[in-house]
Parts: sequence; C-alpha cells; structure tokens
Amino acid sequence: MTEVPLSQRIDSWLWHARFFKTRTLAGNVVAAGKVRLTRNGETSRVSKTSTTVRAGDELTFPQSRQLRIVRVAACATRRGPAPEAQALYADLTPPPLPKEKRASSPAQREAGAGRPTKKERRALDQLQNQSRDQET
Repeated sequence: MTEVPLSQRIDSWLWHARFFKTRTLAGNVVAAGKVRLTRNGETSRVSKTSTTVRAGDELTFPQSRQLRIVRVAACATRRGPAPEAQALYADLTPPPLPKEKRASSPAQREAGAGRPTKKERRALDQLQNQSRDQET
C-alpha cells in the first residue's frame, strides 16, 4: 500500500480535493494570486503552484461566486471519489445569508424608473410621431 505524503503541491491538493475540475484550473487560480494560505497563524498570498500544503493549513480561495475557506485535514495520493475527497478537508465556509437579508441586486428597480423597456420605447416613439403629425 502507498504511504500518504505529509505535504503536497497546492494545485495538486485543490484538484485532489475536487474543488477544481482540472489541475490546470487550480493552477491558474493559484498563479493569479487568488489563494491565501494560513499556516501557524500567519496568512500569506500564494502565487506559486509549487507551494506545499500540510495538514492543519487553512486555504481561502474563490470558487464560482463563493469564497471558500477550508482546513487541510490530509494529503492525497490519488484523486478518488467524492467521499474520499471530502475527507481531505474541513469546510469552514460560513453559510450564505438568507434571501431576505441579502442586498438587493442593482437590476431591481421601481416600475417606470430608469431605462425604458423595448415596449415602453416603442410606445414613446409612437406618441412622439403622433404629436409631430398633429403639429404639421
């Protein structure tokens, strides 16, 4: 049986833990400097894919539209099924806010305020054309 390593490259660990579909995607996020590593209470931004992670490290990184916070529980030798991958970390990400407490999106507005819809624009154009016809 193979021995479990004590440390592992960060891009490989993110891929083994199934946070990213490919190791290249994981490496791109790390190379872009979007991953923070907390080890022994010291937080640092990671920009090299060769940085190693060990059990007890905390990682903060964006995934989709969510900011993930995970504690590394173990390193892996292979990319196994989801239950095996979930055993590699403890998820510390806070739960999302309920819809009632979230900030309203900027797309919502009161009726009649802001830019007119296509239907409203056609109605305005028709009114303007009618008023021009009556003037002449």
